Amino acid sequence: MLDREDADPIFHIYAAACLYYMGLYDQAEAAAEQNRILFHCAHKTSQEEKLMECHTQLSDSLEDQLSLASIHYLRGHYQEAVDVYKRLLMEHKDFMALNVYLGLCYSKLDLFDVSCEALEGYLQQHPTSAAAVNLKACNLFKLYNGKAAEAEIKALEQKGVNPEGSDLIRHNLVVFREGHGALQVLPDMLEVCPEARINLAVHYLKQGQLQEAFLLAKDLQPATPQEYTLKGVVHAAMGQFQSQNSEHLRLAQMCFQAVGSSPAECDTIPGRQCMASCFFLLQQFEDVLIYLKSIKEYLASDDDFNWNYGIACASNGEWAEAEEAFGAVQGVGYRQEGAFLNWSARTFIKQGKPMLAWELYLQQETSEMSLELLHLVANECYQAGFFSAAARAFDVLEQLDPSPEYWQAKQGACAGTLQMVAAGKESPDALRQIMGILQSSSHPNAERIMQVIAGWASAKKIII
Repeated sequence: MLDREDADPIFHIYAAACLYYMGLYDQAEAAAEQNRILFHCAHKTSQEEKLMECHTQLSDSLEDQLSLASIHYLRGHYQEAVDVYKRLLMEHKDFMALNVYLGLCYSKLDLFDVSCEALEGYLQQHPTSAAAVNLKACNLFKLYNGKAAEAEIKALEQKGVNPEGSDLIRHNLVVFREGHGALQVLPDMLEVCPEARINLAVHYLKQGQLQEAFLLAKDLQPATPQEYTLKGVVHAAMGQFQSQNSEHLRLAQMCFQAVGSSPAECDTIPGRQCMASCFFLLQQFEDVLIYLKSIKEYLASDDDFNWNYGIACASNGEWAEAEEAFGAVQGVGYRQEGAFLNWSARTFIKQGKPMLAWELYLQQETSEMSLELLHLVANECYQAGFFSAAARAFDVLEQLDPSPEYWQAKQGACAGTLQMVAAGKESPDALRQIMGILQSSSHPNAERIMQVIAGWASAKKIII
């Protein structure tokens, strides 16, 4: 058609548009005779100067302004896109689809409730719009949970629309269902839906399949905040898994900083989480808390947040806040981890509640994890001057391993308990507990220590 002498010039635009959607941006640019196509090609090929040149040639026409808004959206300038769409909507109130574009922008700005409001008018006229219903479902997922989001999709199905016909909805249903069906759905979508790579990697991370997540993320050239965040998380996990691999940790810190310091993300919840993660890796916990405290009210029931917030508070010496944060963690997976038990016990001891740390140990079944916790309780209590609790812990350690080191520590804890009672900082009941511990000991020095304690108690007319 283009070879005909009387060919309509618009055919060149059609051809350029086809080449653009085929991903052949250089050929589309060569065929284009229209500024808008050149504008989008410049964005796709990262030609900043060409992009700005095309930008200056845009008019105030509806088509040019829609093109401008879409480029703002694609470049992550969501507020600028909102401004354009709102102005166009004021001029063209009957263009209801502009509300969907607005809803997309608001969702990207984490204004999920505002996004739902923007969609309402369009959905009243087009209740079976898969795109609009899917966006509303995504908003409900962020605002509430996966069940609320999936209910919105089921309502669409009841109206005669098959959700399985949309790759995007099939992908999102996996997310709404917390990864159920991820391995059946997501691998086939890696080249179709950019988010599929992110969510499949997240699924692998949650399943503890770190190497599989790394293989998905290692060649990813991040362009969006979500992609930078994913790479940061994977590198951080790899860095810790490979004995504090400094290169992985450095790359993770750079990825988190790129998101947290960007003008578009710095005031969002994910942006502040990324900046906190950056400082976390740098072990600058005072700075970590500046960012986490600014978003605490929005994530008060999030186990991941409370866990990280608790560690940051504890590392910064804010033990009361740390105890509250660890107490807010509800997930069984977290509460059964050795790291969680150790941090919780340490926090109890720092708060002057050594018996809570001891009871935490007693609740555990015998294992390597519980042995590590017992060592921590023994040593931390001893260092903090809670000698009666330390004596109990060292007594159990000595029973498990009759090492001279444990006896010496237990002996020191018993003597320390006597000193604390003599100073009025411990109840005489602590001496009765110590006597019980020493009576069950076969060490030859145990009898001598008991005589010293009994002699002091007799002189003070204390019955033990």
